[in-house]
Amino acid sequence: MPVINAGDGPGQHPTQALLDLYTIRDELGHIDGIRIAMVGDLANGRTVRSLAYLLSKFRDIRICFVAPPQVAMRNDIKDHLDEHHVAWVESEDLEAVLPQVDVIYQTRIQKERFSDEASYLAVKGIYRIDGSTMDRMRKEAIVMHPLPRVDEIAPEVDADPRAAYFRQARNGLYIRMALLDKLLA
Repeated sequence: MPVINAGDGPGQHPTQALLDLYTIRDELGHIDGIRIAMVGDLANGRTVRSLAYLLSKFRDIRICFVAPPQVAMRNDIKDHLDEHHVAWVESEDLEAVLPQVDVIYQTRIQKERFSDEASYLAVKGIYRIDGSTMDRMRKEAIVMHPLPRVDEIAPEVDADPRAAYFRQARNGLYIRMALLDKLLA
């Protein structure tokens, strides 16, 4: 019996990773050689965890994990990337990373994953994409987000052609239709 993992709490989200990979290829024209910054709640963000795994199948990928220590990417993903010779670095400084990457993959800080409100409030809103952020990005770079957003991307960014997250969400329909067709055909 076919089973599709459409997300399992803070673990993995493989269908999202497939549509994210498709979006990157569709937007940039390639996957090999991309430079991507994964930003926000990386410890609990199942979308970035799955995407990191999937990107390890490609050549010359460079990943920058941008997060405060409280929600930094967990070691299981970093160990996997090391085993597959994928270059990665960690930073808390989004500003320094912006001009170096092809993709900003922004995630929300997930309030529901914190045991107390004080811990959540300590990191809430730490990274925000707005017009000035977009000015510091490469002209051909894109911004992705698995949605829903809370306050980590200003609505003013929606009009920028590099804001790929609504196209990314639309791609989810097509990727999931293709998966269902493949499994049920």
